[in-house]
Amino acid sequence: MCGIVGYVGSNQSVEVLLGGLRRLEYRGYDSAGIAVIDPDGELHTRKRAGKLQVLVDDLEALTLANGSTGIGHTRWATHGGPNDQNAHPHLGDNGKLALIHNGIIENFAELKAELVAEHPDTVFTSETDTEVAALLVGLEYQKTGDLSKALLNVVARLHGAFTLLVLHKDQPGVVVGARRNSPLVIGLGDGENFLGSDVAAFVEHTHRAMEIGQDQVVTIRSDSVTVTDFFGEPVDAREFEIEWDASAAEKGGWSSFMAKEISEEPAAIANTLIGRIVDGAVKLPELDVLGPDILRDINRVVVVGCGTAAYSAMLGKYAIEKWAKVPVDVELSHEFRYRDPVIDRNTLVVSISQSGETMDTLMAVKYASEHGARTLSICNTQGSTIPRESDAVLYTHAGPEVAVASTKAFVAQVAAIYLFGLHLASIRGTLEPGEIADLLGELSALPAQLDVVLEEQDAIKQLAGWMTDTRSVIFLGRHAGYPIALEGALKLKEVAYIHSEGFAAGELKHGPIALIEPGQPVFVIVPSPRAKDSLHKKVVSNIQEIRARGARILAIAEQGDAAVLPFADVVIPIPLASTLFEPILAVAPLHIFAMELAAAKGLDVDQPRNLAKSVTVE
Repeated sequence: MCGIVGYVGSNQSVEVLLGGLRRLEYRGYDSAGIAVIDPDGELHTRKRAGKLQVLVDDLEALTLANGSTGIGHTRWATHGGPNDQNAHPHLGDNGKLALIHNGIIENFAELKAELVAEHPDTVFTSETDTEVAALLVGLEYQKTGDLSKALLNVVARLHGAFTLLVLHKDQPGVVVGARRNSPLVIGLGDGENFLGSDVAAFVEHTHRAMEIGQDQVVTIRSDSVTVTDFFGEPVDAREFEIEWDASAAEKGGWSSFMAKEISEEPAAIANTLIGRIVDGAVKLPELDVLGPDILRDINRVVVVGCGTAAYSAMLGKYAIEKWAKVPVDVELSHEFRYRDPVIDRNTLVVSISQSGETMDTLMAVKYASEHGARTLSICNTQGSTIPRESDAVLYTHAGPEVAVASTKAFVAQVAAIYLFGLHLASIRGTLEPGEIADLLGELSALPAQLDVVLEEQDAIKQLAGWMTDTRSVIFLGRHAGYPIALEGALKLKEVAYIHSEGFAAGELKHGPIALIEPGQPVFVIVPSPRAKDSLHKKVVSNIQEIRARGARILAIAEQGDAAVLPFADVVIPIPLASTLFEPILAVAPLHIFAMELAAAKGLDVDQPRNLAKSVTVE
């Protein structure tokens, strides 16, 4: 989950590295460090515990010699606590080599024992698995005199998930990287080249990027890029164009990235739909590999995801089953492959991941492929691993999401899986063309309706300000409102550090109602009373049950729902929408509430404690 950046070129590497690390800090902010080779061929490193600004202040106080070759790192601690000693880079070859690492080397203890047995005078300065890799690469460099060969020799011995970047003072102008089950992408410049955890590391300098695959090593120089497999054999790497510019990853005057990204929820949906709705029909050429015959033969869909992605998957289940009449299971990625799931060639496994690097989800996709299932990825990040491991990919176009708590990616994921559900319904003939056109019209109307919801931010901010001493919040929903209750509770946990739980409202009398006591805040996602077979009356009955026990009711209900008014302490209105589209409007107030409550408590909503944006370790 760490952020890494590498650079070789003619610019001042310190500035390039720090700029890249600023845009990658959401991937880890326990510590940060850089290593550069100056024009005299000397290697300089600086690393500090804490957020990136601590390192920046240190560099301003003690000027670091600059150069045109460097690597940088922001850390989310795995092995060893977040302190100066455990921060990256780590050194090898008597201080002449520097290495940074994202991931976990699972057999580091065995490697460390072997290292000590062969070199009993070895001194360790940290508690990390990374330092073991640095020392091993340093020893191999002493034998080979070639940095690429040295790294190749070491990665063959490593188990686990890792991205490694390494440089050596005796080879200025060279940075070598390797990846296994951990993200790495190449940036192609004019007289300069880059490496990064994702394209945000170098998008300020170039929009040209290149994928690096599983178990591959890349060597960059200012004028060349070479990619090989772990056996040293050359491989072809696919080049692609980055669709957004550096300004998309900047705050742009907003108080936080989370605030900016909530404001972009309407655009995230609109951009995901662009070009995919033509004359009232769904057009998804990206799915041609999953042709009509394949999708007609699918007899089961399994959607896998973690956290927020799992909640978008739950909404996808409701939609696909209703529209395409195919049974759908939603699985947490980290549980899926460990229970020996029954899947076959007629199973479609749909993975949802904002980053495309979520390790649990990646392993679920690999498991599905190995057991013969078809695979489809819904992803927001170009050049990432999960789409490359899947048969087909449906990219959302939410743009970069920097805040750790996902907001605009969630609504874009829902839009994408709804598009797929309607595509599947069209192919299987379970909906008439006119019905599909009507549903697509409702989907297309969501961005404008969300704009209306976002205009209510001041009222939600005031509500949050009244609740800064709240210790627990409950969220209730039924049917498609249930995933929204879960999402609202997760956001509050993530950024405000408040105990919160989401429940299916029908479960109240089966246990959770015991939590209700006088003054207990309860958000209720109220379904529309206009829908056929609406659960509106049942949810209003749930409200009366908990109100009778002293709960404070905070209802999210459609405009004009008079039945809720007598029983709610606060009503947050949302525009009229049908059953499966209403939840997308209901989630925005909960995103805003979590953000505003956290801000009122003086917390950093973009970088919540103990969390990082992209979970690249199991």
